[in-house]
Amino acid sequence: MAPRTRAAKRLSAAVIVDSQRLDRTTRSLFTAHDRSTAVFALFPSVIDIVAGSQNQHKKRDTMRFSTLGLSEPLLRAVIDKGYDTPSPIQAKAIPVVLDGRDVMAAAQTGTGKTAGFTLPLLHGLAKGQPARANQVRALVLTPTRELAAQVAESVATYGKYLSLRSAVVFGGVNINPQMMKLRRGVDILIATPGRLLDLHQQNAMSFNKLEVLILDEADRMLDMGFIHDIRRILKVLPAKRQNLMFSATFSDDIRHLAKTIVNHPVEISVTPKNSTAVNVTQWIHPVDKSQKPRLLVDLIQHHQWQQVLVFSRTKRGANKLAEFLGKHSIDAVAIHGNKSQGARTKALADFKSGRVRVLVATDIAARGLDIEQLPQVVNVDLPNVAEDYVHRIGRTGRAGAQGHAVSLVSADEIQQLKDIERLIQRLLPRKFVAGYTPVNALPESKLLPPAKPKKPKKPQPDRTKASAENTDRRHSTSHR
Repeated sequence: MAPRTRAAKRLSAAVIVDSQRLDRTTRSLFTAHDRSTAVFALFPSVIDIVAGSQNQHKKRDTMRFSTLGLSEPLLRAVIDKGYDTPSPIQAKAIPVVLDGRDVMAAAQTGTGKTAGFTLPLLHGLAKGQPARANQVRALVLTPTRELAAQVAESVATYGKYLSLRSAVVFGGVNINPQMMKLRRGVDILIATPGRLLDLHQQNAMSFNKLEVLILDEADRMLDMGFIHDIRRILKVLPAKRQNLMFSATFSDDIRHLAKTIVNHPVEISVTPKNSTAVNVTQWIHPVDKSQKPRLLVDLIQHHQWQQVLVFSRTKRGANKLAEFLGKHSIDAVAIHGNKSQGARTKALADFKSGRVRVLVATDIAARGLDIEQLPQVVNVDLPNVAEDYVHRIGRTGRAGAQGHAVSLVSADEIQQLKDIERLIQRLLPRKFVAGYTPVNALPESKLLPPAKPKKPKKPQPDRTKASAENTDRRHSTSHR
């Protein structure tokens, strides 16, 4: 084979394998031997390959954190976390927030939305004057204590190279240390609505210098009945501010609330409404209600699951299930609203560290639990609200990892199952476990079309007025 042909083949292979190595190869080949003209004449397609490879490389570069306009201290913190490429919600939200625009972002749990608003928030606040005594420059409202703690952790992680002060406040713990911290002034305050109102009534902080308001998991706040608290909070905030709303979905109720908060917002959506992650394998085990605890034990032991998040519909059910697992030598702990904040924090920490094998939770844990690479989620009870199913199983299959979502379904839960399948627009496969075939068979379900949004009722005509008009009409007819 001629030397020229061999060189060209080596070049072509280098292009396919690695575009960066190609640059080095071409420089050595063509500078030393001056054969560039001959090679590219013989293999014109090489030009297209090089160009395509370089264009793809440039495209990837545009999707890196370094291209989003964040400051150097923030980029260092991101690198420390081991991140290089932003998630879709981060890539879309960060530039818009940096631009000072109001945002309405639809993103499910596990998509990286917390960093999507934390990073640009830190960037903007770092350029301004630090908060003075009693002042709050940015307010983040969350529905649960766990989510508040998660956001606070994100602020501390990404803001470690900045001189900004932050605080997190929620109920269930002593209010006095929170008051003392706020009176010194904080740049970022993360809070649950109830505790925030308590602190404001005691003059622990002032919002006259507030620059940014963020509502995280806005749909969950409405579900939990915080709408009146949110309206009370809005009344004490300055009218001129940047507003960010993050929600899993934008229902009619959310949009109605948004009208009172955001101004000409940029809407961002990165996932279809009420969809589940494609990397989460879902199925159900039909089983009698009384046999659910024992089936759960057998599944954990048979599959040797080492980290399992289990959802129970009630607080009492969560406690009983955790005790049952413990009696069968499976380390388990319950987490729900009746637990003290200290107990909830410890339970979550033990679960994350692996000291506890199973965390049994009510839906209070469906939002805000940030557990990396959680492999299994088990629904011992189906939720009454179909949307909560999506949030529950969103705890697994994060960051591209594979996850499993298993539901133990009894005959009395057929309606909840139908509602879930209609919401996610797929029938969940059924797997029967030997020895647990239900006596009360789970009825078959069929896929129904998505539910249409309810139209507002038309105003009813005034019956008194209508009656009077009919009387007048009859009266006039009688005198014709």
